[in-house]
Amino acid sequence: MNDRSPPLQTDSQMLGAIQRGAFEYFLHETNAANGLVRDKTCAEWPASIAAVGLGLTAYPVGVERGFLTREAAAERTLTTLRFFWNSKQGPEPDATGHMGFYYHFLDMQTGARAWHCELSTVDSAFLLGGMLISAAYFDGDAPPEREIRDLAERLYARVDWQWARNGGVTVTHGWKPESGFLPYRWEGYDEALLVYVLGLGSPTHALPPESYRAWASTYEWKTVYDIQYLYAGPFFTHQLSHVWIDFRGIQDAFMRQHGSDYFENSRRATFVQQQYGIRNPGGFEHYGEFCWGITASEGPGEITRKIDGIERRFFGYLARAVPYGPDDGTIAPWAVVASLPFAPEIVVPTITDFKRWQRAGDHRYGFKAAFNPTFPDPGGLPNGWVSPWYFGINEGPSIVMIENYKSALIWQLMHGCQYLVAGLRAAGFDGGWLSNDERRP
Repeated sequence: MNDRSPPLQTDSQMLGAIQRGAFEYFLHETNAANGLVRDKTCAEWPASIAAVGLGLTAYPVGVERGFLTREAAAERTLTTLRFFWNSKQGPEPDATGHMGFYYHFLDMQTGARAWHCELSTVDSAFLLGGMLISAAYFDGDAPPEREIRDLAERLYARVDWQWARNGGVTVTHGWKPESGFLPYRWEGYDEALLVYVLGLGSPTHALPPESYRAWASTYEWKTVYDIQYLYAGPFFTHQLSHVWIDFRGIQDAFMRQHGSDYFENSRRATFVQQQYGIRNPGGFEHYGEFCWGITASEGPGEITRKIDGIERRFFGYLARAVPYGPDDGTIAPWAVVASLPFAPEIVVPTITDFKRWQRAGDHRYGFKAAFNPTFPDPGGLPNGWVSPWYFGINEGPSIVMIENYKSALIWQLMHGCQYLVAGLRAAGFDGGWLSNDERRP
């Protein structure tokens, strides 16, 4: 009798399939006329500038992996950069940005501010990271590639990081034309690591080094499950800045003091996540050695239900965190994929196991945003609730961190970015690849 079961994938083939599926998001959820990328696969949903930045970062990966030609990637990139350079900047509520920064969400067609959202410093940093990658990758003499480099540098130089301090030492979260600066500042270890490094490296309106020192002074070094690390609860905090920056072996003052670096710190955070799944303090049936990954994510919704005699509270979109919560049993597969470079020995088996929960091959862009087997599926499917959506900010890190694991492509490109290097040095980083004199700005 013939065995008609599909052949088993190797780990490399599995990762390649995830990478290709995620890349399809940026091919199909991007407005070809302006380069804006839809935040999530929902009708009439706006673009996210973070998703745009991740798309720009993913295009070089797509070229190197044969997903699209260099010419097509350059055309997409140039369309995007031209849009942001020419879009309306100013204090008016319908602008695209102000003081070089951009609004978190933009109308997919017009590029105007959507939903009365904030001018976001951190999402602007993710966008700028993609622009700087574009400048680093498209290094040819063809006119489109020269224009990409020129626009990327001008867009980066236009950002007024000093303004974003609003008279303080640290950087604010953002600004709204109706009410001014948000009351929150980037303090404590979080995803703003990229904000400070790019702000410090600016050739025009740079942050002073004391901004970084003030931010780092609010860090918390903790021991969780006998693992010592710089604490941050949501998993994405330990990943997003690493999409662009190679922290292997380079240290700032804080990491020198603790004999670590941010790459090692993210490795430890990955093991904390797995240990949380194994110890399973919330008593969720599906948690375990190969089922973990808790971060800011979508969830089943704001509802309380009694399940197997236990009253459980579920949430919608929320910054879920380990080990102190909140946690409602919702797992985000992309967050595990994005930790592949840090701890492949536990990430790869976990990704493999995720396929039985979501049946990833049945989905056009790979893993959906999140799943929760504890919450019953409304249609009665046995594996519980699965998000109906894909998000650009999930797909982008999956593509790039798989590539950084395989080839370090994006990290290597950023080694040669003079502004990133200047920002790292201003923040007090040294050692590792920064010690190579050839890479000094």
